[in-house]
Amino acid sequence: MEERCSVNSPRRILSFSRNRRAKVSFPDADHRSPTDQGPKLSEVYGFVGSITTVVSTVVFIIWAYIPDRWLHSVGIYYYPSRYWALAMPTYLMVIIVVAVGFYIGMNFMATPPPTSLNSIFDEFSREPVSGISTTDDDDDDQPIEPISDIGISHINEIMFNKFK
Repeated sequence: MEERCSVNSPRRILSFSRNRRAKVSFPDADHRSPTDQGPKLSEVYGFVGSITTVVSTVVFIIWAYIPDRWLHSVGIYYYPSRYWALAMPTYLMVIIVVAVGFYIGMNFMATPPPTSLNSIFDEFSREPVSGISTTDDDDDDQPIEPISDIGISHINEIMFNKFK
């Protein structure tokens, strides 16, 4: 007697493929299986970054405010000049202000002037489709109009019609 589903039959091959489950995995540095224990890499980097920030702030404050004779009594003889205690934060703040100003200036230079038609129309502009009838008797049966831009004359009429 022959087996109901032989190895070469399509039904048997489908049953083999059903038993195997496809696993889709995306490589991620923080992706860990449930059996893995310990902190994630992002948690370690955050912890090390916060500790480094606190330690460097404390060292900076000690260097900036403790008198030289106290540092010499502890055995610290080589350290930068006190000039840098004021110069470093000042230079850093000036660099940040200049970078923000440069960013704003570059955006102003990249923006077309208000009189340019490029600020109204571009290659992605879509004219409204006028083939759809807009009767007021059955609003529920009307299809949704495709997405389009509102014309500048219509906008001006809505905004400035009350001033006429």
